[in-house]
Amino acid sequence: MKARYKYRIYPNHIQVTKLNQLFGCCRYVWNQSLAHCNQLYANISNKPSYVDLTKQFITQAKGELFWLKEVASTQLQQSFKDLDQASPYLTLSVSSRTRVKS
Repeated sequence: MKARYKYRIYPNHIQVTKLNQLFGCCRYVWNQSLAHCNQLYANISNKPSYVDLTKQFITQAKGELFWLKEVASTQLQQSFKDLDQASPYLTLSVSSRTRVKS
C-alpha cells in the first residue's frame, strides 16, 4: 500500500513564479510524450520505453527549447515515469484513455 502525505506550503511571489514554470514544463513534456506514444501505438501498436522518451524529449528538446533548461530534469523525468505507469491505459477505449493535461 502506498502512503499518502499532505503538505501545505505558502510560497512567496518568486516561488509561485518558479512553481508555475515547473508545472508548465512538466505539463508540456507530458502532453508531447503522450501524443508521441499515441501516434506510435496507432502506427506500430508498440509503446516506447521510458529511456526512449527521456532521450527524445529531454536530451534533444533541451537543445531546442531553452526554457526546459531552467527547471530540474528530475521533475521532467518523473512525468515520464508517471506516463509509463499510465501506459496500460493507452490501449483502452476512448472514454477511459489517458488524457492530455490542460
